[in-house]
Amino acid sequence: MFFGYNQSMYHFLLDTEGHAMEKYWSKVNQEWSSGLMFPINCDIYAKCGQFSSCKSGLDPPCKCIKGFEPRSYEEWSRGNWTQGCVRKTPLQCHSNGSREGDGFLRLKKMKVPKNPQRSEVNEQDCPGSCLRNCSCTAYFYDTGLGCLLWSGDLIDMQEFLTSGVTLHIRLAGSELKTSSNRSLVIVITMVGCAFLVTVIVLLALRKVAKRREKNRNARLLFERMEALNSNESGAIAVNQNKLKELPLFEYQVLAAATENFAVTNKLGEGGFGSVYKGKLREGQEIAVKRLSQTSGQGLEEFVNEVVVISKLQHRNLVRLLGFCIEGEERMLVYEFMPGNSLDACLSDPVEQRLLDWKTRFNIIDGICRGLMYLHRDSRLRIIHRDLKGSNILLDENLNPKISDFGLARIFRGNEDEASTLRVVGTYGYMAPEYALGGLFSEKSDVFSLGVILLEIVSGRRNSSFNNDDQNLNLSAYAWKLWNDGEATTLVDPVILEECFENQIRRCVHIGLLCVQDHANDRPSVSTVIWMLSTENSNLPEPKQPAFIARRVSPDAESPWESEQRASINNVSITEIIGR
Repeated sequence: MFFGYNQSMYHFLLDTEGHAMEKYWSKVNQEWSSGLMFPINCDIYAKCGQFSSCKSGLDPPCKCIKGFEPRSYEEWSRGNWTQGCVRKTPLQCHSNGSREGDGFLRLKKMKVPKNPQRSEVNEQDCPGSCLRNCSCTAYFYDTGLGCLLWSGDLIDMQEFLTSGVTLHIRLAGSELKTSSNRSLVIVITMVGCAFLVTVIVLLALRKVAKRREKNRNARLLFERMEALNSNESGAIAVNQNKLKELPLFEYQVLAAATENFAVTNKLGEGGFGSVYKGKLREGQEIAVKRLSQTSGQGLEEFVNEVVVISKLQHRNLVRLLGFCIEGEERMLVYEFMPGNSLDACLSDPVEQRLLDWKTRFNIIDGICRGLMYLHRDSRLRIIHRDLKGSNILLDENLNPKISDFGLARIFRGNEDEASTLRVVGTYGYMAPEYALGGLFSEKSDVFSLGVILLEIVSGRRNSSFNNDDQNLNLSAYAWKLWNDGEATTLVDPVILEECFENQIRRCVHIGLLCVQDHANDRPSVSTVIWMLSTENSNLPEPKQPAFIARRVSPDAESPWESEQRASINNVSITEIIGR
């Protein structure tokens, strides 16, 4: 069709597929341009075929109704939707043995399909009227139009954005059940997600509460530290932030690492608790010192050890990895030393043979350098007060590390000596001025060092002389042999070689200098290190050891063991043997 209007020319074309297209003559471009075209998209009759709904704005615009699938997936994927969709499950109208009958799927905002049939029934009977007719595939009820039924294929279905009718599509009961199940799954999923979120929130609140509890415990521990510092001389103010920097382990983590503190993992037991071997989840081996809950004295030693060792770092000191304070539990976590203790190695005939002279001299040097760090090289001046063979631990290369700082004391910068009424330590290793008068200083540790040095050279523990008929301890025995000119008799036969004899005699000499009666006569640790490294220098003659402390000791002492051998009261009883 062609016509002119207002000096404009229009041309309308109706093609074989029923599309009407408008064209007009453009004077500017001197060509025919396309104008309106109708119908388009979902307005095209039966664009999506039977049992398929068309919705403008979607890509693709055609979609099978729920319970239906494309007749040809190949054509559907190519964009040819005219073949429409077919049922996934046949209707159950003629299946008398079926447990589930047919039902209806409700679709809102729909265009009325082609060829409806009007029924005279009311709104309540309209669904039943469709179900009683096996060929009925859908129904719709409107107050004005009444009950409309559809038989056979539903063609030219379209979903509008706003207006439209509510159409009820007939489906097999199993398809409707699947839809219900999906709704149930969605509901369960939403409830599960809500439950999960609730659990996460509760766990977060619990974690916050536990963190507050940890901070409260840390504050209580800090207050106890402050009280400890104010009650005993020689202590310094403790920085609470420093304490917070030290890792705080969970009780459950340490319980799991030690297999719930199994007896098979116990490394030793002392007056202040037990020590267990453990293994963290990441594979790191640790030693856990668990404070005894029945130890009245133990908390002070625990607090003291946290304060002291958290400030120290040296290759010859055992490293503190963290601690645990949870409820009544108090635990210290150390690096694990697989090489046992010096005391255990010297008392074991098999392990003793592994300690040749070079190894023993290296151990002596390491102990001296660790002690030198405590006395002079760290930013604090620390007196160990319980230096002994069982507190010297050996790593896998038999390098020594000083441990157990529960009795250690910190000196102020201008302090050289302090006193206490509470004498603690281990008899046989305590200096006379400390055992008798409660006075301790760097020279007190030097005395203990001298005893350890004589133990290393002789291969005998100081306590092995307790049952000696002559009432001699190791220091007195070494002094007697020295005066008799038989110092080599003291030496362990395992290490006695002619090439090392002078160096070994020199170590015996240094050991006797360290255990002299008067503290002023003993060398400092720095002087001991110089004596060990300088072979040509002349050493002063040692003076007689002060006294002999006699006591009975168990035959063996476990590694990591810290026996409570000393009195923890205000009075110490010591038997003195005259010179």
